[in-house]
Amino acid sequence: MEFKKIIEEKSKESWEIYIPNLSIDCVVFGYHNASLKILTVKMKENNLWALPGGYVLKTENIKEAANRILQQRTGAENIYLQQFRVFSDLNRSEGFFSEFDDTIWNKQRFLSIGFYALVDYSKVNLVVDSFSDACEWKDIEDLPQLMMDHGIIFEKGLSTLRKQLNYKPIGLNLLPEKFTMPELQKLYEIILGKKLNRGNFFRKMLRYDILVKLDESRKGGAHKSPDLYMYDTEKYQAALRNGLNEGW
Repeated sequence: MEFKKIIEEKSKESWEIYIPNLSIDCVVFGYHNASLKILTVKMKENNLWALPGGYVLKTENIKEAANRILQQRTGAENIYLQQFRVFSDLNRSEGFFSEFDDTIWNKQRFLSIGFYALVDYSKVNLVVDSFSDACEWKDIEDLPQLMMDHGIIFEKGLSTLRKQLNYKPIGLNLLPEKFTMPELQKLYEIILGKKLNRGNFFRKMLRYDILVKLDESRKGGAHKSPDLYMYDTEKYQAALRNGLNEGW
């Protein structure tokens, strides 16, 4: 079924079940092959890409809606979500539906609540719905053009992630359970957008006393196999309550 027809058919139901003028857009971060990625959706019959999002049912609160939207899109459970901003500029989304009748649900003015989400890349099973032709991970340094104001939402989500690096369990949610110190450093460097001194980074992480060194190493490669670590979850959460108190 063509995109316009799908929108028109869904419109009546949307007026009945969703809270008017309120939407959710999510910047979903995943970490894979030493690169930070975000989840993007290619709109049906269109070359534009979007952030995953949706609307709030009249029977749920906002965070429940965000969880539902992402669970339907990724199949992942217990996704870490952080609300970061409301996007409310005039005509931020209406213009995309300019060819539709003014009574169509999607053409109304929407204030969108931005969430960033941190997911384990390996546990995500991407779902293409009736509104989209593709759902793919894209490297943050090689993003396609994003529709509406989704490029701004992404930039604000990334800057918020950067600011909250010492206060939110970012590494815990993006890295696999077991990781090497170079993998952890690479994640920090990508989020911060700059190189970090290896020795200083190593000493800071050990000083936090939030990592457990395992009697295992990463096999393979031409160089010495690096040691594996995992987070001490209780110590990590306790440390974050006061902040890690380090400038990067």
